[in-house]
Amino acid sequence: MPSSTVTTALRTPAHRIAATAVATVLAAGPAVLATAGPAAATGDHGGKAGAVVLRTGLDVSLLNKTVNVPLKVALNEVQAPASAEKTALSVQLDGVDGNRPFSVLRADVAKARATVDAKKAEGFTQLVHAKVHIPGLPLLSLIEVDQVTSKALCEAGKKPVAESNLLGSVTVLGKKVTLSTGGTTEVKVPGVGEVSLGLSTTSTTSTTAAASALQLKVSVNPLKLNVAEVNGEVTLAGATCESPKPAAPPASPKPADDTEVKPQGTKADLAETGGNSMTPYIAGGAIVLLVAGGGAVAMARRGRTRA
Repeated sequence: MPSSTVTTALRTPAHRIAATAVATVLAAGPAVLATAGPAAATGDHGGKAGAVVLRTGLDVSLLNKTVNVPLKVALNEVQAPASAEKTALSVQLDGVDGNRPFSVLRADVAKARATVDAKKAEGFTQLVHAKVHIPGLPLLSLIEVDQVTSKALCEAGKKPVAESNLLGSVTVLGKKVTLSTGGTTEVKVPGVGEVSLGLSTTSTTSTTAAASALQLKVSVNPLKLNVAEVNGEVTLAGATCESPKPAAPPASPKPADDTEVKPQGTKADLAETGGNSMTPYIAGGAIVLLVAGGGAVAMARRGRTRA
């Protein structure tokens, strides 16, 4: 075979190899770039909610008044996301009623619920046919209510809402009372003590809300079950919330622009010589073509030698 024939036969596959390599580089470059974007980051939405059916903060003094026993309990206290339903709560205090447990609350319904998602946070409580007792008054309820509810709702980007509702009658230390919506109601029972009731206490800020159906300030002298005095506060049907952070608006896509900011360092030469976003792929293709060309020349020389 003449040497010119061998050279042509070898050169043609070499050109094909080089062309294929360049096409592969140019086609693969944008595809790789498209799949190499940053991973989406998800964070805490920031919302909070809580609910409690009953909370007590009472100091119980024994007969000699030298010992104070705190009665600090909570019934169905939850933080989002959670819910609870328990209709009876018993506690035991040292030195009271022979150290036997006594019932603080009994109810037909006692619910507490707290929920949070990216759009809203909500706390909710409900009490139905509830009776609250304190040490020293085993047969006389501190308070009895037919039904109370509280709700605190915080929605992202909206003003928080807090509300409480009291339905039916209220009885304090055995006396049926009419509560005032504009302040507190005082109930005094000779030989027993006095209770100050606050109805439907609510508060809101730009991002938070809190509600409680009833707040009682208690000062009782029962002189029973070895108890001399009971002082403190009792809260019924409490709910709180804090708004989630508003969702960030989607980023607007940047318009296509051939004019690029001149990069710092050695890469600035690309911009000065008219380089653009395709420059790396063209450069890569040139390198492949150069290598493939060198390989073709080498093969052609070997063919001449053999001929």
